[in-house]
Amino acid sequence: QVQLVESGGGLVQAGGSLRLSCAASGRTFSNYRMGWFRQAPGKEREFVAAISRNGAGTYYGDSMSGRFTISRDNAKRTVDLQMNSLKPEDTAVYYCAAGVLVGTSAASFGSWGQGTQVTVSS
Repeated sequence: QVQLVESGGGLVQAGGSLRLSCAASGRTFSNYRMGWFRQAPGKEREFVAAISRNGAGTYYGDSMSGRFTISRDNAKRTVDLQMNSLKPEDTAVYYCAAGVLVGTSAASFGSWGQGTQVTVSS
């Protein structure tokens, strides 16, 4: 497995931006598809974005497309999530995930970070 640690969460006003980062250790980072999920209180975990092993392919949840950008640096073993035009409904704990299966469901990812809180005020 790969170990994941997220950073960069915080409090931001609506319309603002945040950049989340996830650092990986353990097995070969470039072997894993990487993803971001989020979970708001009382709601199910939601797919945010994913990126292929070499970074050529990116995938986004419907409500994030055009506002969020996922990227990775295999040399640094990091995956970032740039979030722009944030809305109060983006408030959630954001999780970094790594997996080897194809798909955007949580079941496709076998390793998870502890999460970082993002709060967007109106």
